[in-house]
Amino acid sequence: MGSLKTEEELLVIGEVSNDAILYVNGVRKVLPDGLAHLTLLEYLRDVGLTGTKLGCGEGGCGACTVMVSYVDQNSKKCVHQAINACLAPLYSVEGMHVITVEGLGNHKFGLHPVQELLARNHGSQCGFCTPGFIMSMYALLRSSKTPPTEEQIEESLGGNLCRCTGYRPILDAFRVFSKTNDLLYTNNSVSSQTDGEFVCPSTGKPCSCGSKTIKKGDICHDYKPVSYNEIDGSSYTNKEIIFPPQLLMRKPSCLSLNGFNGIKWHRPLELKHVLELKSRFPDAKLVVGNTEVGIETRLKKLHYPVFVSVTHVPELNILTINDDGMEIGAAVRLSELQKMLKKVVNERSSHETSSSKAIIEQIKWFAGTQIRNVASVGGNICTASPISDLNPLWMASKAKFKIVDSNGNIRTTLAENFFLGYRKVDLGKNEILYSVLLPWTRRFEYVKEFKQAHRREDDIALVNAGIRVFLEEKDQKWIVSDACVVYGGVAPVSLSAVKTKAYVIGKPWNKEMVENAMEILKQDVVISEDAPGGMVEFRKSLTLSFFFKFFLWVSHQMKGQDFFEEPIPVSHLSAFEPFHRPSVMGSQDYEITKQGTSVGSPEVHMSARLQVTGEAEYTDDTPMPPGGLHAAMILSKKPHARLLSIDDSGARSSPGFAGIFFAKDIPGDNATGPVVEDEEVFASDIVTCVGQVIGVVVADTHENAKLAARKVVIEYEVLPPILSIKDAVNSKSFFPNSDRILSKGDVDLCFESNQCDKIIEGEVHVGGQEHFYLEPQSSFVWTMDGGNEVHMISSTQAPQKHQKYVSHVLGLPMSKVVCKVKRIGGGFGGKETRSAFFAAVAAVPAYILNRPVKLTLDRDVDMMISGQRHSFLGKYKVGFTNEGKVVALDLEIYNNGGNSLDLSQAILERAMYHSDNVYEIPNVRVSGSVCFTNYPSNTAFRGFGGPQGMLVTENWIQRIAMEVKKSPEEIREINFIDNGSILHYGQQIQDCTLHRLWDELKKSCNFLKIRSEVDEFNLHNRWKKRGIAMVPTKFGISFTTKFMNQAGALVQVYTDGTVLVTHGGVEMGQGLHTKVAQIAASAFEIPLSSVFISETSTDKVPNASPTAASASSDMYGAAVLDACNQIKSRMEPIASKKQHTSFKELVNVCYCERIDLSAHGFHIVPDIGFDWTTGKGQPFRYFTYGAAFSEVEIDTLTGDFHTRAADVILDLGFSINPAIDVGQIEGAFVQGMGWVALEELKWGDEAHKWIQPGFLFTSGPGNYKIPSVNDVPFKFKVSLLKDAPNDKAIHSSKAVGEPPFFLASSVFFAIKDAIIAARAESGFHGWFPLDNPATPERIRMACADEFTAPFAKSDFRPKLSV
Repeated sequence: MGSLKTEEELLVIGEVSNDAILYVNGVRKVLPDGLAHLTLLEYLRDVGLTGTKLGCGEGGCGACTVMVSYVDQNSKKCVHQAINACLAPLYSVEGMHVITVEGLGNHKFGLHPVQELLARNHGSQCGFCTPGFIMSMYALLRSSKTPPTEEQIEESLGGNLCRCTGYRPILDAFRVFSKTNDLLYTNNSVSSQTDGEFVCPSTGKPCSCGSKTIKKGDICHDYKPVSYNEIDGSSYTNKEIIFPPQLLMRKPSCLSLNGFNGIKWHRPLELKHVLELKSRFPDAKLVVGNTEVGIETRLKKLHYPVFVSVTHVPELNILTINDDGMEIGAAVRLSELQKMLKKVVNERSSHETSSSKAIIEQIKWFAGTQIRNVASVGGNICTASPISDLNPLWMASKAKFKIVDSNGNIRTTLAENFFLGYRKVDLGKNEILYSVLLPWTRRFEYVKEFKQAHRREDDIALVNAGIRVFLEEKDQKWIVSDACVVYGGVAPVSLSAVKTKAYVIGKPWNKEMVENAMEILKQDVVISEDAPGGMVEFRKSLTLSFFFKFFLWVSHQMKGQDFFEEPIPVSHLSAFEPFHRPSVMGSQDYEITKQGTSVGSPEVHMSARLQVTGEAEYTDDTPMPPGGLHAAMILSKKPHARLLSIDDSGARSSPGFAGIFFAKDIPGDNATGPVVEDEEVFASDIVTCVGQVIGVVVADTHENAKLAARKVVIEYEVLPPILSIKDAVNSKSFFPNSDRILSKGDVDLCFESNQCDKIIEGEVHVGGQEHFYLEPQSSFVWTMDGGNEVHMISSTQAPQKHQKYVSHVLGLPMSKVVCKVKRIGGGFGGKETRSAFFAAVAAVPAYILNRPVKLTLDRDVDMMISGQRHSFLGKYKVGFTNEGKVVALDLEIYNNGGNSLDLSQAILERAMYHSDNVYEIPNVRVSGSVCFTNYPSNTAFRGFGGPQGMLVTENWIQRIAMEVKKSPEEIREINFIDNGSILHYGQQIQDCTLHRLWDELKKSCNFLKIRSEVDEFNLHNRWKKRGIAMVPTKFGISFTTKFMNQAGALVQVYTDGTVLVTHGGVEMGQGLHTKVAQIAASAFEIPLSSVFISETSTDKVPNASPTAASASSDMYGAAVLDACNQIKSRMEPIASKKQHTSFKELVNVCYCERIDLSAHGFHIVPDIGFDWTTGKGQPFRYFTYGAAFSEVEIDTLTGDFHTRAADVILDLGFSINPAIDVGQIEGAFVQGMGWVALEELKWGDEAHKWIQPGFLFTSGPGNYKIPSVNDVPFKFKVSLLKDAPNDKAIHSSKAVGEPPFFLASSVFFAIKDAIIAARAESGFHGWFPLDNPATPERIRMACADEFTAPFAKSDFRPKLSV
């Protein structure tokens, strides 16, 4: 036992300061006491810096990224880091300099090169995530001594999510910063610095950011602007904000501050002060990055009254190296540890650093850069998460933990003995973790890390492991002298496989040992059927896979040693060879067909420059006026129940409370709905899903409103719920009149005749998908004229629906309700109808209290209650010939509507229309029904049912291929439709470009060559397999409800020659405003810069259809052109005189001649209509055709996969803006990849009994994984078909938003192709089911082999919420 304290020291508790200072963008801010409850993000947004966005509140999306700079007390150097402002407690950045996106540049005074490049390279679509990407890149540049590599750039963006772009243009934009060899971030080269001083990227002068230690006055005070060009990303134009010299000279002080609800924040400067505080407050939470505690307080609603920040305690931040190993202070950040370990690996003997290498590799996949920059070693250990990535490695590496108590006594314990139970560790109330002692490994001692997650990057483990073995040569055999096998994700704690360890010690390292060890491993790792997390068979199989990989890896390391006789077959090397991801290479191929001044030109998104600077405003950025209130909803906690009583007394006495409202308080009608009014704003008697709105609370702050809502006590009488499509079908739980049928030919006769050589039957389960728009649902409602009018700003695709819902619920005429939308941060269909419901909720208190009310949903609530892409069940019966020609299809499809009809009927209908994809089928019968279930109402999502219908089709196409032993591509090709084909709903195919597209794609991707290369690879690699697929699509363009195919616009020409356009469409990142402005610019033959679109507003253009169905550019473009043509025809008598030299002159002459320079344009889509009584008609104006090729590589032992290549081609006619169209294709493709391979919704249902009934488990980026930078295809090619004008839409263009989405299914079928190769190795050659998403679980379990056999049969179908 040692002691850290003397009696004298115990008397000293240090000076405490309440003087909290923070610099923001170079400006000094004094932080008053009382703000300990605030995060840095809340503070920044409260002071008007709204460029930093709230996307998720759990550090999972990166929208809130800022850069902090501080002087590191160990190195005495200035450190620049990207962090998540949503998790950082405000006082944790005291004494630091925070730079937000506003600090870099703005549209008035110039953009920073990082901003300029992203804007110019089309890297910002909806723009909501953009400031986060800008700040991550900026922080990397500021912290790099040398230009970053492309790999570092991609890694720095791993903690940032984007739902619009598909990431490729972002990577392309930032790649320039790696394009330099010897230059830093200025035009001074390193060699020109005579004394070898480091050149500051901020100033272009020698300074402390680099290797020199800081002396006072060493920081540069003035700016040095330098030139910037596209080739050399190291040259900056703009002035950088320097690190404030005042902070350099300021000594850190102890802090003792307070916050709301009794929170205390302490920041001691010495260990003795920490121990004193721990003695006084035994339950105090020690924090460094707050990355775990922040989530506990926000998502789990835990309350911790005392926080002790240990960031400034030198003893807890040590990183020392000696002959025995490393000592790592408990407060050391993971990014610091990673840096130090890399240094150690470079400097020490290779055999000593086996555990160091394993930890480096594991940290690489641990969260995002922003989290690694603040999360501490000790925090990760003491959280004792059963899926901690590092704890299994500490245990396996024989690490020891030093623990100190409040008296200064130190004890040491083995990591293996530290974890006692679920989130319980061997620490007394008065003890803290002091440091970790990591020993060096010995010669022939090997430590290896393993981890499998849903997504490689920034994801929590499903199962992880740390395995160590020490081999010694005895009697010419290599014997296991010591070992340790530890797994995470298989028990309530990191589990040491003690029986396996006992068995292997003393055994020779050979095949017999590994086979027997894996038998024992099955006894060591026991996971019950209803274990939290599910995926039991998968998790068990991973424990064997990891051990087998370890055996092969160690055997390979030992290769060449005397007496080692365990050679690894070359084909087995694929089991453990490290994967090096190449940089993403994108290519775009299109021709520009200019029409007028602007149409056809690849113009940059009109709002891009505002979006990259954070100046673009979204609903929640609207400043709150005096008296403004925040709303929070009271939600049902049962999937189906009767409301017995509601006690709101707790809410009424809550701080900041201003009002509470239920069904009885609604001034107008409580029933709403886009098609059928079957949804209550506030539930009055029965609740039919978890998350149904029962009432709303308003209070002075968002947090106070949520607190009050949580205090409402509701008593329920539970009723039986329906929680799956199968339940609904069995119970005949369908929405009234939702049955539909389409037919062609005589299906029954065909099946009975001898036309069919073969008939197959099967089921396809199609998973749902969360929209995950980066901007959550948000509405801001206020009254005017004493409540006579209601105005709102909303994040919606359908302002007219907001106007209609709010007027209906308040009992006001629509003429007194105005909804405005500037832009929205992504929608994808999720803000077409559901957003109007939330506007109605917010409107009730705003109208009754006559005060402004803002309702912005937290991400977890948004995901829980706002509906998703419909899951589908398809039951097919298909007849075909021996050649593979399809002759009959009988299909039943069901979609999961949820608890209200919403748009489910139209979505089912579109799925039925598209259930032939691109195939000629003589006899078809498609029937469908919408299922009523006790889930929140599902809703529109990009593709609107079409992708689900087509996925069912491609499943049976692929099955036919296996039956007739041909490739799926051959089956597709021989069944293609062509001009003149009559579809199963009576529409005739015209202008079909499918064959051209398909042939061009085959050439472009070199299909036959790649096929033989893939087969060759698979022949030589047992545990990695590649697969390829080519998939076509046709997507019908129009709203399938006829009256919605209309559009209005208002065009106003001003006397300075500029034009203001207003139309009914909403800008949500898809570039609609840009395309419409291009159409107006070309119509008047003026530059694009002369046209402006401000907002969408119901008082300018009435009765607008939602911005949906991919048809907005067609419709609103045509309406704007109509208005422009009206104005031009009025101007014609004067223009024809040709006496003007400019458009401005012409306008002025017309104005003086009293010519009306304003016009309302209107457009209806002609020649469409469908009659469901006959099942025939022409629902679509035209079709957009496309095809895609994908190549993937899977790890058959873990289910991990990479998309090696994607080649996508679409027929978009003459594109109005090819750059925007390419962006839409890439974004849709990557979003589609998420649907088919990554994103799984897990609901509390029969398949997931470990989740509460009706609850959504995947309600945030922590558990729901959309694609990240790491998931983009390595080679990503997009082509637009050349010379294919479309005479059925404006300027011969075609719609683009939804059609490319389904092409991502080529990734799904490429995965299936790879799995077929893997199964063949184990002797399985028949057809097998694979549901989407093809997650690692589904891939791995389908690759049936000796490691899955103990737990599942070869046709095992993992559970899916459908």
